[in-house]
Amino acid sequence: MTIGAHLEEFHGLPVFDLPEAGSPAELPDAAAVAWRLSSPTYRDPEEERWEDVFERFLKTVDTGRVRAIVVGGWEDAYETSSTRIVTALIGANNRLTALEAVFLGDMTFEDCEISWIVQSNVTPLLAAYPALREFGVRGGTDLVFPPVRHTGLRTLVVETGGLGAEVVRGIAGSDLPALEKLELWLGTDEYGGDSTPGDLAPLLSGETFPALRSLGLCNSVIQDEVAAAVASAPVVARLDRLDLSMGVLTDEGAAALLDGQPLTHLRELDLEHHYLSKAMQERLTAALAPHGVRVVLDDPQDGEDDGDGGVWRYVAIAE
Repeated sequence: MTIGAHLEEFHGLPVFDLPEAGSPAELPDAAAVAWRLSSPTYRDPEEERWEDVFERFLKTVDTGRVRAIVVGGWEDAYETSSTRIVTALIGANNRLTALEAVFLGDMTFEDCEISWIVQSNVTPLLAAYPALREFGVRGGTDLVFPPVRHTGLRTLVVETGGLGAEVVRGIAGSDLPALEKLELWLGTDEYGGDSTPGDLAPLLSGETFPALRSLGLCNSVIQDEVAAAVASAPVVARLDRLDLSMGVLTDEGAAALLDGQPLTHLRELDLEHHYLSKAMQERLTAALAPHGVRVVLDDPQDGEDDGDGGVWRYVAIAE
């Protein structure tokens, strides 16, 4: 699978693409939409650079009312990092005084494959916008996220085909007292996803993120190991949603979940895109559904014969 569509909603707002220069299109109220600012990743010389789009946005829109920005593509995103985009956003913090949400890297496979997107140190954005409530980033190449403190952030989503262990440790070691939702696409080692459950230890211990209610550890090639770690993790007791979707989850990982701490307090357990047997799917449903837990078991996978008597299993999104 690949990412085939741009975001249509972000921060509870419909996403609106800033019209091309010279377009007669009427603009919506600045606070009513999430503004998508994008330039072609494969840009022709006559097309605007991302900085040009951003400068036109600042001149055109009532920036003091803008609540959400979705950064789409930038030219040569497969070899040019997001550093200058981050710098430009930081430089406008005195004008974007109502900004509550930023998504960095809303690109489909046609723009740039997720594991080709070159990111950067994105945490200065958090420092520049202390009122930010939601932050999302797509792409793990050169992504840097050292431990930070931010008292307002409620949602953090990091989508990658491979999330580096240092980034995982940085996020898990951050001080985010208001964080309610955390979603990490851990990915595969083929694309830099070299983290282990040990890198998640501060998060799983429940010692950080006291407001956390929704945890997603997704898209992982080591999903069974992650599930086993989650099964005894103190943080689970205060969650209402647990998301282990998109990964290589087999009966071994599901059994660890069922044999671990009770999960009957959850509102939802999302295991979409899995490698579970019919019997295990039925066991999960029988154990949790009577307690009101919504168990998501969509998109079951069979795996592929590797030619040596084994089975190839794939995460949902890698390249």
